[in-house]
Amino acid sequence: MSSPAAAPSLDDLQRPLGPRLERVQKEIRRIIEADFGLITEVNAHLLQMQGKLFRPTLVLLADEASGGPHPRAVTLGAVVELIHLATLVHDDSVDHSVLRRGMPTINSLFSHQVSVIMGDYLYSRAVIELVRLDDLEPLRVLSRVTNEMTVGEMRQLMSHDPLAFTEEQYDLLIRSKTASLISGACEVGAIGGEPAARAAIRRFGSALGMVFQIVDDLLDYTEGEAMTGKPSGLDLREHKVTLPLIAALPRMGERGRREVAQLMLAEEPTDEQIGRVVGLVEDAGGLAYARERAHGFAQQAEAELESLSPSPARDALRASVTYVLERRR
Repeated sequence: MSSPAAAPSLDDLQRPLGPRLERVQKEIRRIIEADFGLITEVNAHLLQMQGKLFRPTLVLLADEASGGPHPRAVTLGAVVELIHLATLVHDDSVDHSVLRRGMPTINSLFSHQVSVIMGDYLYSRAVIELVRLDDLEPLRVLSRVTNEMTVGEMRQLMSHDPLAFTEEQYDLLIRSKTASLISGACEVGAIGGEPAARAAIRRFGSALGMVFQIVDDLLDYTEGEAMTGKPSGLDLREHKVTLPLIAALPRMGERGRREVAQLMLAEEPTDEQIGRVVGLVEDAGGLAYARERAHGFAQQAEAELESLSPSPARDALRASVTYVLERRR
C-alpha cells in the first residue's frame, strides 16, 4: 500500500468528476424538494450537514470503469447519497447524538419524531426516483442494501453485553451497516457494464466498505475533537465495542479488563476513564491489529480491480483505497 505522504485526497479523486458531481448535487436538491414548510426547513439543514459525496463519487467512478459514462449514473449517485443521509438521520436519533460533522443533528435541532419521519421521507424519495428509472436492477440492488442496513442496526441494538461482542459479530455488523451501501454504490454504478465487471466492482466495494468502517473506528481512538467535530472516544462514551477494543481485551490483564468493564457500566464515562481505556487498548495492540485488518481488506479491494480494463477510472478506484486507508475523516 502507498505511504501516508502519497495518499490522494478526496479532491484529487473528485476533480475529474467535477461537472457530474455538480449534477448529482442538483439532483439531490430536486429529489428532496417539497412544498411543505417543515420539510423545507429540515432539508436546508440537511444540505448543510451533507458530507463529501464519497459514495456518489464511487457510483460515477464505477460507471466510468465499466464502460460509462451513462446518464442515469448521476441520478443513482444522488439516490445513494439520500439513502446514506437517511441512515445517518435515523442513527443520530437512535443514538441520541447531538452533533454530526460539528453541526447539530436533526433530532437535537428539531425532535426525535421529526428525525425519524425525515429519514423515512428521504428513503421514500429515493425509492420514487428508482422507480422513475423504469429499471428493476438498481431498485433490486438498493432495496437489498437498505434491508441489510436495517437488519444490521437491529443486530447492534440486540447486543446487550458489549464485552461479549466478538470479532465475527463485528465483521457481520459492519458488513451490513457500512460495507453494504458502499458495495451497492459501486454495483449500481457498474450496472451498465459486463456481468463480470459488475461482480468485481461489487466485491471491490464490499472490501472497501470494510476498510472504511475499520478506519473510522480507529480514528475514534486516535483523533481528537478539533479534527473530527465530535469528542474523541465517542464510541466508548456510547458503550460501543469496535475492533480495536475487541482485539485488545483478550490481551489485557485482569486489572485492564476491570477498567473497561467499569467504563461500560458508567452512565456517563469521564474523560479520564476514556483516556485510560484508550491507552490500555493501544498498549494491548488493539490499534495495530485493527490497522492490519484494514490493510488486508484494502489488498482484497485492489485485487478485485485487476480484472477490469485499464482506464483512468480504474486508477481512481485504486487510489480511493489508499484515500480510505489513510483518511482523517
